[in-house]
Amino acid sequence: MLTYVSIFLLVVAIAEVSSLRHGSFEDQFRIARGVVVSAVEWFGELGMFCARLFRALLAPPFEFRELIRQFDAVGSKSFPLVALAGAATGVVLSLQTRDSLIRFGAKGLLPAVIVFTIIKESGPVITGLVVSGRVGAGIGAELGSMKVTDQVDAMEASAVDPFKFLVATRVLACILMLPLLTIAADFCGIFMGWVANTMAQPVSLRLFVERGFKDVTFSDFIPPTLKTAVFGFIIGIVACFQGMRTKGGTEGVGRSATSSVVLSSLFVIVADVLLVRLTLMLFPVR
Repeated sequence: MLTYVSIFLLVVAIAEVSSLRHGSFEDQFRIARGVVVSAVEWFGELGMFCARLFRALLAPPFEFRELIRQFDAVGSKSFPLVALAGAATGVVLSLQTRDSLIRFGAKGLLPAVIVFTIIKESGPVITGLVVSGRVGAGIGAELGSMKVTDQVDAMEASAVDPFKFLVATRVLACILMLPLLTIAADFCGIFMGWVANTMAQPVSLRLFVERGFKDVTFSDFIPPTLKTAVFGFIIGIVACFQGMRTKGGTEGVGRSATSSVVLSSLFVIVADVLLVRLTLMLFPVR
């Protein structure tokens, strides 16, 4: 993990320095050092934010009504977009893979290729990125607006813990809803993969499912689906953190929404690399 963080900080520093076409080397080095220091401070503040969040999650009272509302905001309202993205992935995968398998004389493996590709990698990653774009931007903008209009301070003055009411409920909703949305994306992707395959060569849905799931085990389905709970935690914590530290009025709200999407998407991709490696260690392919 430290390696990926170091690479991220190095890329940020190089990008910032390369944007300066004029100026001395000392100026560029000073700016790059400032960027790296700011990034390290950001990770430190994020760690303290997570610690405060965990205390809010474990201490009563619990905001069940707000949690149910966030279930609807994160899960139900994200379902159409996730289903559409999963369906598009299934169609494209079917069309592209069919042509490749025909060249190698392995057309009969198409259902298995579609099923394994979607449930093991494409479905979880597409779901994480889609939700990070929709939910991450929404949470960042919503909490950012509340922060710059002093609504968060008003909640604290009213003896309401904003971490418990605003942050904990949204992070928990993201954690619990991402696996369910992933299952929906998997279903839509596999179904539309069958539809695309049927348009090229008619095949019954039963035969397609039997061939596709013939060698699928729980170790192929459960770990990729549950790893999206980690994606949900990343999306929720990054979006809430960026929203709660918003400054600068409406312009700051826009920056918070943008940074929430960019950072959560980046960390989802990095987390996917680590979780895939961990899954292969715990569930080796036999």
